[in-house]
Amino acid sequence: MRQRVKDGRGLGRVYGGSCGGGPGRGPGGGVSGRGRGVQGGALLAGCAVLLAAGCAPAGGPGAAPGSSPPRAAPSASGSGSPGGASGAAQRPVAPAKGSVTVAGEIAKDLASPWGVAVLPDGDLLVASRDKGTISRVAPGTGKVTQIGEVPGVDPGGEGGLLGLAVSPSYASDRMVYAYFTTASDNRIARMRYDEHRDPGQQLGAPDTVLRGIPKGVFHNGGRIAFGPDRMLYAGTGETGEPGLAQDKKSLGGKILRMTPDGQPVHGNPEADSVVYSYGHRNVQGLAWDQDKRLWASEFGQNTWDELNLVEPGGNYGWPEAEGKAGRPGFRDPVAVWRPDEASPSGIAWAQGSVWMAGLKGERLWRIPMAGAVPVAAPEAFLEGKYGRLRSVIALGGDRLLLVTSETDRRGSPQPGDDRILTLTVQ
Repeated sequence: MRQRVKDGRGLGRVYGGSCGGGPGRGPGGGVSGRGRGVQGGALLAGCAVLLAAGCAPAGGPGAAPGSSPPRAAPSASGSGSPGGASGAAQRPVAPAKGSVTVAGEIAKDLASPWGVAVLPDGDLLVASRDKGTISRVAPGTGKVTQIGEVPGVDPGGEGGLLGLAVSPSYASDRMVYAYFTTASDNRIARMRYDEHRDPGQQLGAPDTVLRGIPKGVFHNGGRIAFGPDRMLYAGTGETGEPGLAQDKKSLGGKILRMTPDGQPVHGNPEADSVVYSYGHRNVQGLAWDQDKRLWASEFGQNTWDELNLVEPGGNYGWPEAEGKAGRPGFRDPVAVWRPDEASPSGIAWAQGSVWMAGLKGERLWRIPMAGAVPVAAPEAFLEGKYGRLRSVIALGGDRLLLVTSETDRRGSPQPGDDRILTLTVQ
């Protein structure tokens, strides 16, 4: 049962453990009492729970995820992301119904895992949000080796060591990028990874790429990724100060696009700014589809979490609009969820669908697409089986990695948490 407490205004606020708390969304950690069916690290294979589409009126209580209120979907031909393909309409349409099989567990007993980056040899780099360390995970053996600690990380609330990415030129420069919270801001830095040094001492001194991203107890964003254009993208939060999202001079509540050196990119909406889109509340998921369109997941407040198709210069409405408002000047999300069902973090693209990890919702969402238009209501899998889900990473073809988030002070960890699972999806 969730715990209802009083906030500073004397109003009852439900603390349900949804990362992305702060004003209007409780930051506390409720115990879910879930039955995951995982004992001593044993795998739950082939378990998928489908969420049937509801029949309530669009926008009303109990409306089906992604259905409320109905608005025109984006055109399948509209790309907007750098390198967007014009032939998207000819792509195969994803089937309305999919499937998820838990194929294996490659790591367990991880402490507050957040960002994950895949090395060229298939090994993983995993960030511990609260410890400020990066570890290397060998999928074949499950061996976890700490490679180093990121200096200057100041964990607290939703802040700490968050997103990771490896340089698109990693074979020559060996650079690992990290998004993290310091005592004064959120920032992005890169470090050279020297595998020949002793474990725990393999990260070089951080070279700050971008500083001055606002920090807060809540809504720090944190996902970073290199796009198909080899530029670095970052999702940020408005730190609980909604006005920052509409302030183009602030880096809070934005999606940022920059060179690997942290400079504004030719083709950005404003030549001297790394701001790519604005009006976001708290972006924690970034992924590109097969036609190089950029997708982002976003925490709403009390009503709607969002999946957005990101266009350069687009205004996504916060705090003036939440969900599918249909208001001039704002871009509506492609799909929406009630916060109890989602509280989304990482996303990935695989098999013609966007896959989205849910924290408070404790489930993996599949959004089947035809170009940029959903072909069916979002479909839920693994509901309550592994607890809070933080990150999902595409490995190519029908394979995904799924990272749980039960040790982030908001879950109800069981033996073996946190873990990284491999999935086969359709």
